[in-house]
Amino acid sequence: MAKNFSKSTTHYWLTVIFLVSFTLCVWLNNVQLTTPQLSIGKLVQAQALDAEQLVNKGVESYKREDFRAAIQSWEAALEVYKQNKNYNNAAIVNENLARTYQQLGENEQALNYWEKVNTYYGSQKDWQKVGRIFTEIAQAYSSLGQTRKAISFLCSVSDEKNIENLACQQGSALQIAAEQQDKEGEIAALGSLGEAYRLRGNYDVAIQYLEAANKINNETYNFAILNSLGNAHKSRAQLWDLRAKSAQQQNPSKATEFQEKAKNDHQQALEYFQSSLKEARQQNNKSSEMRSLLNLIQLFYHSRTINLIDKAQVDINIQEALELFDKLPDSVNKIYAAIDLANLPAFDDELTSPLTQCLTNPRLPDAQAKQLFNKSIKISQRLQDSRSESYALGALGHFYECREKKYQPAWELTNQAIWLADQKLKAKDSLYLWEWQAGRILEADNKNIEALPFYQRAYNTLEQLRSDILIADRDFQFDFRDIIEPVYRQLAQLQLELASSNNNNNKQLTNPALTAALTTINSLRLAEIQNYFGNDCILTAINNPKVTEVVETNTAFISSIVLKDKTGLILILPNQEKHLQWIDQNQETLRKEIENFYTGLIRGKRDINYNTKNAENLYELIIRPFEKYLNDNKIKTLVFIQDSFLRNVPMAALYDKKDQKYLIEKYAIATTPSLQLTSTEKINIQSSRALVLAVSQEAKIDNRLFNALVNVPSEAQAVQQQFANSKKLENQDFTISNLEKEIQNAAYSIIHVATHAQFGTIPEDTFLVTGNNDKLTINQLETLLRETSNGSNFVELLALTACQTAVGDDRSTLGLAGVALQAGVKSAMASLWSVADESTANLVTEFYSKLRESGISKAQALQLAQLKLINAKETQRDIQHNHPYYWAPFIIIGNWL
Repeated sequence: MAKNFSKSTTHYWLTVIFLVSFTLCVWLNNVQLTTPQLSIGKLVQAQALDAEQLVNKGVESYKREDFRAAIQSWEAALEVYKQNKNYNNAAIVNENLARTYQQLGENEQALNYWEKVNTYYGSQKDWQKVGRIFTEIAQAYSSLGQTRKAISFLCSVSDEKNIENLACQQGSALQIAAEQQDKEGEIAALGSLGEAYRLRGNYDVAIQYLEAANKINNETYNFAILNSLGNAHKSRAQLWDLRAKSAQQQNPSKATEFQEKAKNDHQQALEYFQSSLKEARQQNNKSSEMRSLLNLIQLFYHSRTINLIDKAQVDINIQEALELFDKLPDSVNKIYAAIDLANLPAFDDELTSPLTQCLTNPRLPDAQAKQLFNKSIKISQRLQDSRSESYALGALGHFYECREKKYQPAWELTNQAIWLADQKLKAKDSLYLWEWQAGRILEADNKNIEALPFYQRAYNTLEQLRSDILIADRDFQFDFRDIIEPVYRQLAQLQLELASSNNNNNKQLTNPALTAALTTINSLRLAEIQNYFGNDCILTAINNPKVTEVVETNTAFISSIVLKDKTGLILILPNQEKHLQWIDQNQETLRKEIENFYTGLIRGKRDINYNTKNAENLYELIIRPFEKYLNDNKIKTLVFIQDSFLRNVPMAALYDKKDQKYLIEKYAIATTPSLQLTSTEKINIQSSRALVLAVSQEAKIDNRLFNALVNVPSEAQAVQQQFANSKKLENQDFTISNLEKEIQNAAYSIIHVATHAQFGTIPEDTFLVTGNNDKLTINQLETLLRETSNGSNFVELLALTACQTAVGDDRSTLGLAGVALQAGVKSAMASLWSVADESTANLVTEFYSKLRESGISKAQALQLAQLKLINAKETQRDIQHNHPYYWAPFIIIGNWL
């Protein structure tokens, strides 16, 4: 059974509620409801005289969007039909009830009714109706975030990349519509497919299906198609903007190309929304007109950087919407329109999520906004619609929280919203918003102790929803930092501050607040990885004892959490002692210091005498406060679980001015994105087989030139010599098809990749350079390796020795850290930047040589390889290799044992 979670709805509340809630169910619910014969999307008046008045009364309530009243009438009519054994009319009423529950966002209940309807029409062999019901069921699953299941009902297509002929499998909604020559059913299925693929973030496929629907001339659906096409192009434009940002540093020409594509998609969205507005006005459909106006207003805020829509025109659209609002009959959608309009930011405000962030410069005056909020509450209460009432109350509470700073009424309204979402609706998608809001209000009112339980409740609710909301809808990936991440960070900050207040003398910290903070921080790491990889992310927590309780006694962990005004560092010792330290620098100051350190390592590579000043500063901030505990516990290995831009720090190169040593000279070092996902099983790889993938030739990918890696052949040969029965795919032989064949035909526990690897802000811009000027994306690599890991053979180590991450872009390093986890590989050895020098071959050779020695962990093997470069003295050329540029970028990720 589907989960009790309307994923799609949550995102809409956080941006523009009303306009997008229309798109999912529009395909079968946008037509008139008074037609006496059964037709797609039409709530049909029953023929039984005893129940006819009840059915018609429900139809009139539905048309007014008084959905609770409609349900009450139809449930009474349904009992009459059941008693009279009038199964046909009972099926019709069940359809009506299913659609109405979908309108209310109660998709589980809707699915229960659809199952009954589908069983009945299947028994009657009414295949046209069965096909149409499949489409409606698919819409419900899309609303629940289960887009794969929705697509299976609509098309059952097995390959999303090969849909040119829009061919669907037998028994799917689209195939049935084509076989029955049911044009309305075909449009509905195509439109619903478009929406499902849009939610999955596959905008190219979504647009193909929507354009196919648009080619079928049907006036009834013109408005719906135009709106969906506008939303798909707007979402794709947002993706192009993100890709442009990702490519800006490493491939400026590609960034310009992406920006142009974003501009084109924004223009397409504008044209579709303008056409939908014209269509609504021609049909004199006020509700649709409001949807189109709000679509245009939202598009303005999304495209301000390219001046797509003139501010004067947007101002006209806002005034038109405000005037139209009073002409609309009371309905659920009118409630959400009021909340949207009241929350509009000023034209130049950078706010992205008005319902979770505070408006610094609102578009409407406070008095007008408050009036809209109060109207929305009154309408929701009159309609007895608990969901919309919860949002209206919460929105007004947010108004008092931010714009009037009146915390008592803000708290009271938010508490009412919580009660409605929790007790009456069990709607966790909205519940976490109001729990989080309650925590913020109490904290702003200097009631931190009282605030903590509400942050904890919001966190607990979010944890139950996390997989759905982070992998099901690409739009959530765009807004993650506004609507998901702050819950974790604000909770962790309160927990750590509580831990600090309980231990002002900085003695051993064992209190529950610090342990709880570590759990919160670890959950944030999982959420970030899932957010990065999106709808293809499959992560499974290791079902072992706590990692910190099963490793060697000489290993310690340092976990970090970056907050706005300071950064928390938590040391976990083998005996489970925990120590907390703060870096009392604001986020931007610390970020700048780390960027200076990072760029100094790269740019200073030709300096014989490396300036260690930046490395010394970071050592003092991160390591020195814990030095006594590390020495007292005879720690030999440090494992870092880093946050945000701290992931970019090559920790090995931190410098202890007092001892005149780099950190790697004192400890073996590893990093892991999440302890919860880290396997601690130690594998003997002495008899392992290695697959070596190498490209030494110059390559051109996406108009970007990747220089030849002249030292790669010697590196590849050195790896091959370390392991018997190994295989090498080099240059033209390294293709995706050859790699796939090799992995399927033989078991390799080590895969060593010596080629350019780019890690960008998003997975689409993360790839390995293969032979013949081609590329292997991170998702393709994940698919290949996961297929191997799901069988009896497991890849123990993935080595990527020519990676390039973007300076200052912590999301690119997140991709580097997450690739092994996503692919099901236990460990990775990778580089933060590419070192085109023979030193890499020397380091790799030493690493594998030491790794094959009994009792040596991966972290220790890398430490010894790095120390060999640091201590090289044979020739003047070798002396250069002791510069950290040559050895510092190499890191162990995941299982360091």
